[in-house]
Amino acid sequence: MKIKKRYHLKKKKLKEFQTKLGPYSSLIPSKSKVEILESDLPDLIMVDGDPLIIILDGEPFPTLKGALKHPIESHMVVVDMGAVKFMASGADVMSPGIVEADPQIQEGDTVIVVDENHRKPLAMGTAIISGEEMVDKDKGKAVKTLHYIGDKIWNLDV
Repeated sequence: MKIKKRYHLKKKKLKEFQTKLGPYSSLIPSKSKVEILESDLPDLIMVDGDPLIIILDGEPFPTLKGALKHPIESHMVVVDMGAVKFMASGADVMSPGIVEADPQIQEGDTVIVVDENHRKPLAMGTAIISGEEMVDKDKGKAVKTLHYIGDKIWNLDV
């Protein structure tokens, strides 16, 4: 990963991101060191040196490390344990592996993919179809993976 810029976030911009994060605003505690990391990957918000927030299309969303610190309650896709090994390699999520999905998910939404046993985040991606279709369909892709455990963002050490 090639880092282009790294700088502290201004208070006004920080408040804006906290508002957009809604229930995940607790990922940025007061008095923490908050920086933006611009790279060849999507921009990241570093909180005390950890990449906890990713910026996709100008909107902040928790990274997997952020999702581990603050449990995700919405926009969640649950996959069966057979899909876990493929998810760890960065594979897209296929409909047959989905056991459950938030019915509020719309095509194009950013989602967190978790395993059915432990409900731990495995990946995050963009929904290709709605949450209801994810569960109903028995073939085809459902989520385009953007970030997964073991990728460059997960292993980022700055």
